[in-house]
Amino acid sequence: MKIGYYKHWSENLGREVEYKTFGDAGRGVLVFPSQDQRFYEWEDNGMVATLAPMIESGDFHLICCDSIDAETWSLSDGNQNERIQLHERWFHYITDELIPQVCNNQKLIATGCSMGGYHAANFFFRRPDLFDGIVSLSGLFHADYFFPEYNNALIYRNSPIDYLGNAGNYNLIVRELKNKTMIFCCGRGYYEDITGESTARLGNILNRLGVDAWVDFWGNDVSHDFYWWRCQAKYFFEKIAAGNISKAA
Repeated sequence: MKIGYYKHWSENLGREVEYKTFGDAGRGVLVFPSQDQRFYEWEDNGMVATLAPMIESGDFHLICCDSIDAETWSLSDGNQNERIQLHERWFHYITDELIPQVCNNQKLIATGCSMGGYHAANFFFRRPDLFDGIVSLSGLFHADYFFPEYNNALIYRNSPIDYLGNAGNYNLIVRELKNKTMIFCCGRGYYEDITGESTARLGNILNRLGVDAWVDFWGNDVSHDFYWWRCQAKYFFEKIAAGNISKAA
């Protein structure tokens, strides 16, 4: 497959940022790394290799972006206003700088595992004009887990369970979510209790809003790790490639 490495200046962040691409045909998939990780995480943990047959056949190409979680979501002893403002600058780096470079005027699929699953969902829900699908694995969708002093409009804006939970059925964002591919998956095993509860809450909210999403819970042996995320990614992306998005297991 064609592999590309890029390093460019971000006006929003005031620094150089890196990303890597795999393949150059098919639907674009924007990959968010897990908490505190980098753009090479999916390659290093076998996720790219798992999806390689679909990349090489031209079903998908991956854009693996970088994150700054260590300076924002994970910096628990930092000033929460400064942390969320920096996160918002990163959000605009992705939406205003990176995506226009890589999307070729086509909407993307957002994906990620763990905190990458959160980022995928937050970008997807906040900017449904840029995405037509999401595959979120073991995500946590409420911001108060990382920002317990919850008194900031920017924190609310980055907490899907909150802003979707307060959306009416005729809200613009809800109308824009119609007819999109939405997959949220979580295991029931080790370290999946918090993400499982959050995924269930998100699924209930989407159901109440009348938004069709596939919310899938795997077994008690399915833990919070790349072994299972590789299995899940293969399963769901094969479904998307085949045009066979069914909620039947």
